[in-house]
Parts: sequence; C-alpha cells; structure tokens
Amino acid sequence: MSDEHLKFVTAIEEFDIRSIMERYGEDVWNYAFFLTRRRDWADDISQDVFVKAYRGIDSFRGQSSLKTWLLRITRNTAFSYRKLAFFRRTVGLEFGRSKDARPSAENEYIAKSYADDIWSCVMRLPDKYRETLVLSAHYGMQAEEIARHLGVAIGTVKSRLHRARARLADMMGRKSQDDDE
Repeated sequence: MSDEHLKFVTAIEEFDIRSIMERYGEDVWNYAFFLTRRRDWADDISQDVFVKAYRGIDSFRGQSSLKTWLLRITRNTAFSYRKLAFFRRTVGLEFGRSKDARPSAENEYIAKSYADDIWSCVMRLPDKYRETLVLSAHYGMQAEEIARHLGVAIGTVKSRLHRARARLADMMGRKSQDDDE
C-alpha cells in the first residue's frame, strides 16, 4: 500500500487502517514511550493515535509522509496526556526490561547491557534534546523534517542534535570512568 493514495482519500477502510497499524504501530508506540516514559501510557496513546488517524484521514494532505503525520498525532496526543492531572502525579520511570529477553550468550548480554546503558542515558536527556535525538537517530528523520514536526527552526534542530550528542557522549564517558574505578 502506498501512502500517496491517501492524499485523495476521505475515509480509511478497515483493511487500510489495519495495514497502517501493522506498518507504523511499533514506531508510534516507541515514540509515545519516549515522550511519556510509561509503557501503559504508550499503549493508550498508540490506540488514540490510530483512532484519530481513522477519524481524521481527511486532514492528511500528503505534505509529509504518513509516518510523519502519525508521529505528529502521537506527539500532540502525548502532550495532551502530559497536561492531565494524573500525569503530574507520576511515580517515575517504568523503564523495565522485557520479560521475554533472556540472553543466551555472553556477547548478547554485553550488547544488551550496553544498549540499556545508552538508552538510560538518552532517557535522562532534557525532553527537547531527547526528542530531537530520537527522531533523528531512531526514526531516521532529516533535520528539515524534524523542524517541521516540532515547529522550530532548522538551526534549532541542528543545535539540539549537537547538544544532545555532546551530553550523551559526556554521560557515557562518565559512566565508563565510573565502571573502571
């Protein structure tokens, strides 16, 4: 299924929404998780995103990719969740490990441990840096697309990326020094 035909669609058929969810569901959920740091909220936000996409397909003008449009809906929905009173009473990060993940070899364990360390550092970055870095590194968005997505100047995106990478490198450097002692 091509995203191009959606420019001219005023309603999504059941088949189309299912294929859209299969194609972009993981990206939407991951982005929602990065924005909220809560697995349960990421589940709820993901469902809301696809309901909103289903109901609002007529607002998709094709000026961006379908994925970018869905990520924009995800961002707006996540920010709405953050404004709710119960969000302010959050207990903290629920950044647990997957119950199914059982390393079968030492190399897998080391690689997973290193990846966990990186993501732990990424999650400690300020929101504006973390979001920009994740959109670039994880979702492969270009600076221009990130700027449109976030509603900021391209120079701001480049600055945030530079600062996010510098802070991440600093955190990882300090972590490895701590491990050496």
